[in-house]
Amino acid sequence: MDLALLRTFVTVHRAGSFTRAAALLGLSQPAVTSQIRTLERQLGRPLFLRQARGVTPTTIGDELAHKAAPHLDALVEIAETGLDEDSSLRTLHLAGPPEFTAERALPALTELTGEDGQGFSLRASFGNAEETLDGLAAGHHDLAITTARPRGALLTATPLCDEEHVLVAAPSWASRVNAAKLHRKGAHALENLPVVEVHESLPFVARYWASVFDSRPAASGTVIVPDLRAVLACAATGAGLAVLPRYLCASALERGDVMALLEPAVPPLRTYFLVVRTGTLAMPHVARAHERLLRTASGWS
Repeated sequence: MDLALLRTFVTVHRAGSFTRAAALLGLSQPAVTSQIRTLERQLGRPLFLRQARGVTPTTIGDELAHKAAPHLDALVEIAETGLDEDSSLRTLHLAGPPEFTAERALPALTELTGEDGQGFSLRASFGNAEETLDGLAAGHHDLAITTARPRGALLTATPLCDEEHVLVAAPSWASRVNAAKLHRKGAHALENLPVVEVHESLPFVARYWASVFDSRPAASGTVIVPDLRAVLACAATGAGLAVLPRYLCASALERGDVMALLEPAVPPLRTYFLVVRTGTLAMPHVARAHERLLRTASGWS
């Protein structure tokens, strides 16, 4: 049996689409369709059920994928290990949210770029969860950090870390709303405070309100800026309250630039996932970056 046909089959099985598999393989969609039909003729069985959106594997298709995929991934690992003797030839393409990637992921990974005989070059891009996962699935990235767990077999996600969210404001605003008032009135104590956020939908504030106050925020955004670091800067200058990841505002809290308005017994958390295309951890430079991020994240607070 032709290994190229099996490779195409496994890629389609993981992608759930001839079109997406073609993009990952660098082939045209008709070429992928032709290869799958050839394999189906050789086996005498249909491997996929064609649907309006993508394909779903038959029972035979699932069985073949389960048997073939580990061996194909092992062959990729052997091939990539040979290619990786000169690590300068390998480039890792990383994607993720701008603040987390810049503040946490890149400092951990740039240490690897200088390792003698083991390093790689690094290219990073920023985007939201949907953009990042779409780019990873299309083959534009090797490794992605996202707050959304992907569905399907094409992408494999590993929990990376949890991010605690903190309700903060400049001291001038914090002095108007003390903890006792917040505990007594809940979200109503904050109704007249301006809000700084990353989007008009107030995603961070709305998530915090739902988790802590079991309600929706009544106010609209006073300042909207699409970067949490800018949100922190605006909040510190007195533009209004904000909900921020603790790691991002920890130094500002220590300096007194902003103050935590509330310390709930169970703070809101958001989970980050480390995502790769299934099978690509066989590539040494992807595996090294994946392992480094997981190991470094275990020490993040």
